[in-house]
Amino acid sequence: MTTTPPAHHHVRDLSGLLDHASHVLATRMAAAFAELGITPRAYSVLFHAQQAERTQIQLAELADVDKTTMVVTVDELEKAGLAERHPSTADRRARIVTVTEAGARAVERGSAIADRVHRELLDALPGPEREVFVSALSRLVEGHLAEPVEGERSVRRARRPRAH
Repeated sequence: MTTTPPAHHHVRDLSGLLDHASHVLATRMAAAFAELGITPRAYSVLFHAQQAERTQIQLAELADVDKTTMVVTVDELEKAGLAERHPSTADRRARIVTVTEAGARAVERGSAIADRVHRELLDALPGPEREVFVSALSRLVEGHLAEPVEGERSVRRARRPRAH
């Protein structure tokens, strides 16, 4: 005798879908930035450093990287001639990261690369779905999914969306 399991309404595994989409998009972005010779993380640091005078600590928060990773990233940017560290005029202990002319060109090219990767993603959707997708995802990230929930067990912190 065979029995049929009870019918359940299952909600789609949104966590799995979002994790997979985020991972694949990150790999596409990394591959695209390889043509520029920098990582998306390095681009993010340069992008935010170009916007205003910021310390390494401020940039680490904006780029959502830990202090150790930030030091390594700025070391790489300096070695490549894309950024320089200078003492802050407000606090001599703090280091300001400035973008060189070559770094400014990298930001310009990097912005075009990021825009291209994002455009390719959106072009994979039928026209009417593009705006709905971006609107719905933005609404979630700015609302219901804006802040992590603290729990007994820590969950590896995901990157925060950045303005660009």
